[in-house]
Amino acid sequence: MITLPAQTTALILVDLQKFIAGLPLQPHSGEAVVAKGMDLARRFRAAKAPVVLVNVAFAPDLADSLKSPVDQPSGMPPGGFPEGWTELVDGLAEPSDLRVTKRQWGAFYGTDLDLQLRRRGVTTVVIGGIATNMGVESTARAAHEHGYAVVLAEDATATHTAEMHAFAFEKIFPRLSRVAKTDEIELQA
Repeated sequence: MITLPAQTTALILVDLQKFIAGLPLQPHSGEAVVAKGMDLARRFRAAKAPVVLVNVAFAPDLADSLKSPVDQPSGMPPGGFPEGWTELVDGLAEPSDLRVTKRQWGAFYGTDLDLQLRRRGVTTVVIGGIATNMGVESTARAAHEHGYAVVLAEDATATHTAEMHAFAFEKIFPRLSRVAKTDEIELQA
């Protein structure tokens, strides 16, 4: 069990968007990840701890998207992104939540996330979302580099393959965070 002080802990949920959560994911389905994320969000709100909902979005012409030459480009879905692809899954957002829109993998670079967390006295972040080894990992690495204590909610994350997910949780995350299942994370007033 990991017990965290509610006054200084925030939840960051990365890219729980309708389109992204509907992709084939492993080792947990998008539906399962969303359910675990919603459970965490409900508990954080009840404890009066900040909930940060992060989405990725680009201009319609993709002028603000990353274009560096890479060996394995992420690629566009055939025909481009569907209408409304940036929308969060239904029932996730509450008016009290902080909203962050990013234009790259991580939620810190190019956003005011660090400022918003520090002004609320946050020193620890719990992170979940999609994809484990992309947006979640980039956000976790940046949080660690910014000096936050980091907790990764394993069953509130998923990615394209079970191997990618396992590598992140077995090799990367233990070096920059604590790892737990959602039911092992509790907030203390």
